[in-house]
Amino acid sequence: MKKLVLSSCALAVLLTGCAGVSDTQRNTGIGAGAGALAGAAIGSATGGNRGAIGTGAVVGAAAGALGGYLWSQRMESQKRQMEQATQGTGIAVSQTANNELKLAIPSDASFDVGRAAIKPNFAAVLDQFSTGLRNNGNAEVRIIGHTDSTGTDAINNPLSVERAASTRDYLISRGVRSTAFQIDGRGSREPVADNNSDAGRAQNRRVEIFVGERPPQG
Repeated sequence: MKKLVLSSCALAVLLTGCAGVSDTQRNTGIGAGAGALAGAAIGSATGGNRGAIGTGAVVGAAAGALGGYLWSQRMESQKRQMEQATQGTGIAVSQTANNELKLAIPSDASFDVGRAAIKPNFAAVLDQFSTGLRNNGNAEVRIIGHTDSTGTDAINNPLSVERAASTRDYLISRGVRSTAFQIDGRGSREPVADNNSDAGRAQNRRVEIFVGERPPQG
């Protein structure tokens, strides 16, 4: 067991530290190394014999390699493109800890108060965003709508879903495949600022878009 853990750790370090390794290989290696450790623990729990440990490590490595998102050159290119496209709009573009591209779009750039119709400035950003999504057949897109605390849950909850759905439908109308999307609405349950001020409420009325790229299958 100790030898397996050490070798799995060494594999992860080797894959993440060697020069010339692509972003895709590096992130897949991290997942595989972590998966191998988990698999080793599973194998040990099944009886601690060599066969069980070896099988668990292989299964765990495969699950680790396939279970997470990749930060590929294509994802990095889309991030840079969106940073340029959103300059001066108040839209925040970032890479998450889970290797997703995140766009946080406040209400000033996206929707009027109490409405789910997309503003022209937001439409222009989505037009550019759709280009990268059309070119990435492995992309998975989550869109989450939020509101401020003004009004009741009976109003805010469906409004947050409608905003996410409007964003999804616009991207689909620009040629992004419909199967790429998942949407959700969180109402006012996840504020990022103080709802006691106009500025804080404006930040809380937002849409968040997450894009993750799965490893190619086969």
